[in-house]
Amino acid sequence: MVRNIVLLGGNSHPELTDSIGNILCIPPGNRILSKFSGGESRCEIKDSVRGKDVYIVQSGSGNVNDNLIDLCIMISACKTGSAKRVTAVVPLFPYSRQPDWPYNKAGAPLSRSTAENGSKQDYTFESVPATPRPGGPKSSGLSNGVNTLAEKLAKNSITQDKPDNAEYFSPSKRADSAASLTSHARGHTAEGSVSSQRSFTTHDYEKPSNVISAFHAKPGYKQWVAQAGTLVADLLTCAGADHIITMDLHDPQYQGFFDIPVDNLYGKPLLQNYIRQHIPGYKDAVVVSPDAGGAKRATAIADSLDMDFALIHKERRPIKFTEQRNASMMLVGEVANRICILVDDLGDTANTITRAAKLLKREGAVKVYALLTHGVFSGDAIARINASAIDKILVTNSVPQTEHRRMCPKLEVLDISAVFAEAIRRVHHGESISVLFQHN
Repeated sequence: MVRNIVLLGGNSHPELTDSIGNILCIPPGNRILSKFSGGESRCEIKDSVRGKDVYIVQSGSGNVNDNLIDLCIMISACKTGSAKRVTAVVPLFPYSRQPDWPYNKAGAPLSRSTAENGSKQDYTFESVPATPRPGGPKSSGLSNGVNTLAEKLAKNSITQDKPDNAEYFSPSKRADSAASLTSHARGHTAEGSVSSQRSFTTHDYEKPSNVISAFHAKPGYKQWVAQAGTLVADLLTCAGADHIITMDLHDPQYQGFFDIPVDNLYGKPLLQNYIRQHIPGYKDAVVVSPDAGGAKRATAIADSLDMDFALIHKERRPIKFTEQRNASMMLVGEVANRICILVDDLGDTANTITRAAKLLKREGAVKVYALLTHGVFSGDAIARINASAIDKILVTNSVPQTEHRRMCPKLEVLDISAVFAEAIRRVHHGESISVLFQHN
């Protein structure tokens, strides 16, 4: 029995909390976690946490945003109750799949605002506009380039025709107005410019459309997006979390967003043991990565078990933004008359994994296994798996799988409560958790 420790669980995965408590021989702490009639979360810790080592189990599944806010409130409540240390145990970390790029790497706009307005633009998914050539697409040019030469000459003639005392009778203009800012940014003087004749400032919200509609994205423009990675890390840190324990982050560099220690446990040992014990003739099988991003994960398992490796490469040809992007999947490796084991970290819509299984069967694979660490299975993922070429799919219980098992006869579940219980015990006693990464 582990003493001086409090184990609390959120509403996302109570079965996992109970399993961890049974292994550690401690009952889950008494708490109230509900919602008010207005939809706000209510948290009350019934047990004393003063001077205790608190571990809060909350997975990023189901209502992800509600579970994340509940986790932050529980962490803050424990810190307010004078807890010695608060550790967030998050098997599936929320928002870990959203990389912290401020724009998408291909340089393509992430919004269909220009397409919805009906403006047709002849450009491709490239980071720069097309090279000018005879018969090629032409950009509209810069707003301060030679295209506006005639307009400048016309404004200059109007200015010259003005009387000398025209400025004396003209109304005064504020230096911080939207007109002044626009004219100074473009290198124009305030006198005689069209933008300086606007009668509202940046604090005037009666005519906001005139300012917003002035911006139009040019070909190759990279539209900025929200950075959810560092935001969630800062939320947990500011709430008072002292330590994070998770499993198989989609992007390992996510740990660098935190200013507190992060232990990223691996599901690789569990998957390797399943391959050894439940797949006959696994030495002759092939470990397949469904995309290039998971190649490192799949090769680690293949090298550990002395198995062959294959890769499915998705190739996207540059096409117009208004058309649908269809990725052509190509297999690199030999899988004919062999058992194939697809390895990935997360299955959400199961579109990639089912398309990969279809390609493997078409290339002559005898049987296809799919091994995933996190089985979210949102939308019609279960129906897609049932109709796919996958013979058996294996996931862990990092998210609740009771309903998924009832709907999918191909699904098997591995229990990870023992891994997290051992990690909690070692962290509590100050021991190393590197032994959890050893599979021999």
